[in-house]
Amino acid sequence: MSIYPHVQFLISAAAPSQFPPDGGIEIAIAGRSNAGKSTAINAMMARKALARTSKTPGRTRLINFFEIDPGRRLVDLPGYGYAEGPPPDRDAWARLIDALGQRSALCGLFLIVDARRGLMEGDEKLLHWAAELDKPVHVLLSKADQLKRAAAQAMLRDTGSRLQRMPGQSSAQLFSAHENMGLDDARRLLDEWLLNKRDDAEA
Repeated sequence: MSIYPHVQFLISAAAPSQFPPDGGIEIAIAGRSNAGKSTAINAMMARKALARTSKTPGRTRLINFFEIDPGRRLVDLPGYGYAEGPPPDRDAWARLIDALGQRSALCGLFLIVDARRGLMEGDEKLLHWAAELDKPVHVLLSKADQLKRAAAQAMLRDTGSRLQRMPGQSSAQLFSAHENMGLDDARRLLDEWLLNKRDDAEA
């Protein structure tokens, strides 16, 4: 049985006008193309194919909204860093993400980073963007099972050190959807963000 039994795909938006009404709580999932965003979403929601995965970088060019339950949504952002994407498409993605940042419903972001590569330029840009919006970011160092334990711990320490030197509210953990590494911690933070923000809104 799913941890979130009512989660369902809501809409794919190609333009801000197609976004759901700006209300409730939204948590975004961001990351480079092929960092493992869709896999992380499926693991966190305990669904096998809620978010479509692809071996082709840059395949997702829309913002996908998933409803966890009424008024609570996950938002799957287009992967960034795909060098072969034509400039008009990249500009369109940027406009979509900028529009998402203006929504009062957006409360935080999970940033999916391939643990074998660490934070890259696009990831740092995303972190600065979130800091300007005063939104917390939690980094999931995905595919951590593909590193030896010492290397994974070294990557986690390095990532934490780099995050401390950057603006905004950020944290990091090791994560592997295939091995369920860090899955409970990621779900716990997701629930904390959703529930705390809901309590704030109702106060």
